[in-house]
Amino acid sequence: MRSFSNRSFLKLSDLTGEEIEFLVDLSMKMDGYRNHNAPCAGGNMALIFEKTSTRTRCSFEVACADLGINTVYLDPSSSQLGKKESVKDTARVLGTMFDAICYRGYGQERVETLSRYSGIPVFNALTNESHPTQIIADFAVVKKTFGTLKNVTLVYFGDARYNMGNSLMVGCAKTGMNFIAACPEEYMPDKELINICNEICKTTGGSVSFFTDPLKAAAKADVIYTDVWVSMGEPDEVWEKRINDLLPYQVNMSVIKASKAKIVLHCLPSFHNLETEIGLNVYKKFGLKELEITDEVFEMFSENIFEEAKFRLLSIKGIILAALTNEYYDPFAVRL
Repeated sequence: MRSFSNRSFLKLSDLTGEEIEFLVDLSMKMDGYRNHNAPCAGGNMALIFEKTSTRTRCSFEVACADLGINTVYLDPSSSQLGKKESVKDTARVLGTMFDAICYRGYGQERVETLSRYSGIPVFNALTNESHPTQIIADFAVVKKTFGTLKNVTLVYFGDARYNMGNSLMVGCAKTGMNFIAACPEEYMPDKELINICNEICKTTGGSVSFFTDPLKAAAKADVIYTDVWVSMGEPDEVWEKRINDLLPYQVNMSVIKASKAKIVLHCLPSFHNLETEIGLNVYKKFGLKELEITDEVFEMFSENIFEEAKFRLLSIKGIILAALTNEYYDPFAVRL
């Protein structure tokens, strides 16, 4: 396995299955790791957030604090990224001031450009195409539950075309898991990416498949996974079509009863009740009190879901530690 030292973390397809499992194991070891020796003391990280966040921002800031790293938060109003200054030029500037960059925003090409021209490690905290830090957290919950990733079947319910569907499919293929997308045909991942994952599966023993029948998909699940149906930055006009198309793929008690799944995961936020402005607006327009997951199922598996949120911090802490130190050879050698 290659050292993670000074490497960027941009998408899971850049990693081997062994490297993904290393980061999963390392994140599991991070529980309780609190700035004992400040292994990255004196480091500085720029947090560029073109999309707002709760879990991701808190995870990066707390992880950095625990590792002894100073952070500078740059939201769209406090950065000229791509507006008055190109991403390439911004990267070359930040590379002279910081030891690492976290980027959360839109196109994958932006985080790739930051990595190419900054000369320092860049961590992808979400793009339209990829969400790699989330998958490390998700897989940590899976491995904690089953003791392994190999041959575990994860069924993703909903829109599998974007960052979560893409990243889960790649991660499963790389680690020998079985990935199933339960969705209408038009919501399946990109065919080229599917072909790439099928080739990967030939060497890892994993599999990639797709079901338009949600209950048949549920019957194969060890893990059920869902996400919001409309992503940040998408226009309001997409709501009606998305709801009509995906309502049959809601994770509800019919899905749970058809399944043998031990855990249900959701990367959050979730529209499982009317306690959000968006949820209330959807109810007023469409008469639906719950969207991608019902409140009954959400609360039934809330322990899994909020442990998954906890692992957002632990996985990010491990990824940063691996990139900014030489703690790459054995996750169990990390001093806790």
